[in-house]
Amino acid sequence: MKPIQLVLNILWLVFSGFWLALGYLAAALLCFLLFFLVVPIPFGVASLRIAAYVLWPFGRTTVEKPGAGAGSLIGNVIWFIVAGWWLALGHLLTSIPLFLSIIGIPFGWANLKLIPLSLFPLGRDIVESDQPFGARGAG
Repeated sequence: MKPIQLVLNILWLVFSGFWLALGYLAAALLCFLLFFLVVPIPFGVASLRIAAYVLWPFGRTTVEKPGAGAGSLIGNVIWFIVAGWWLALGHLLTSIPLFLSIIGIPFGWANLKLIPLSLFPLGRDIVESDQPFGARGAG
């Protein structure tokens, strides 16, 4: 990891990442507590992946899983209706005040970078940014 990514991740963790991760962990816990329905379990797993990502986002990115199919599409539609749109709105509203200070600009961009993942998390992988395209499924 580059030194600047380390510094950004530590600052992010202190000012935004910890609280965002707690929110996604709470969502995962809620999904897992509804285990008798079976349907929320993939959403709980997705929430856990996002929670891990929001703790340390700099130096990582998301890519589409090569084998994601109709199940991911249907799950993403359900996710969007139930949780995705308000999570994306929260990231958008959080990014606005961050852009008002010079030091907050990278954190505002990180919040905007989380919007597509918060809208449609199923069928995506979180990978290191410096991996070659072939390892990311794009090549």
